[in-house]
Amino acid sequence: MEIMPDHVHLFINAKPSDDPSKIIRLIKGRASSYLRKEFPELLKLPTLWTPSYFVSTAGNISTEAVKNYIAQQKE
Repeated sequence: MEIMPDHVHLFINAKPSDDPSKIIRLIKGRASSYLRKEFPELLKLPTLWTPSYFVSTAGNISTEAVKNYIAQQKE
């Protein structure tokens, strides 16, 4: 994971049968819940996340290559 000012990079291992939209919805929902508990001023906002997301497969790239790519995004 790498947190940027306007987006987040996540490297997730999921089964081919897992629905990417459901995974993202669960992550955004859980994160929103935690953030609203820690920062009550966020309760006045209708939503914390945009409905958009990007999903890609790693294919034949090694786990280390993906981790390195994500780590370099903060530079």
